[in-house]
Amino acid sequence: MKANTRLFGEIDIADDKIISLEDGMIGLPEYRNFALIFDEEKEKDKSSVMWFQSMDDPQTAFPVMQPNHVCPDYNPMVSDEMLRPLGGMTEDNTYVLVTLTAAPDPKDTSVNLKAPIVINTDTRRGAQIIVEDDYPVKYKILSLIHISEPTRQAEISYAVFCLKKKNNTEKKNKKNE
Repeated sequence: MKANTRLFGEIDIADDKIISLEDGMIGLPEYRNFALIFDEEKEKDKSSVMWFQSMDDPQTAFPVMQPNHVCPDYNPMVSDEMLRPLGGMTEDNTYVLVTLTAAPDPKDTSVNLKAPIVINTDTRRGAQIIVEDDYPVKYKILSLIHISEPTRQAEISYAVFCLKKKNNTEKKNKKNE
């Protein structure tokens, strides 16, 4: 599928990389199909900001990142009922993102821990949900994060993020560290 986006120009995204949100994003229910885009040069730096690009509207892309890089103990409570439409969720196929709000003053840049995007990597179905915990909508990020510069396309190559499951060996190694 070709998409002519505002931030990235024309990009080609394989149909099997499209993430479907049945109810869309909160406040934008009409946008239901997204692709996760990231900077290949920073692929190994998981604290980098990625882009959740709407495939329904080329003007809409949300900066997102993995929450555990700014809030290491992030482990929200979500009812099974909210996750049921995504298919059988396991630790291996669950991928969580939070939206980022860049502020004019960098110290005010924040992520929304109250409404993460939860994705089932097996079914490519996702949902933005409001968690039951008392996480803030604006959790300020004080650490340095890497924001991809979408206007320098000639110097930075973008790729569609392939949702990867962690293999059991990686998990065991992390637990043993």
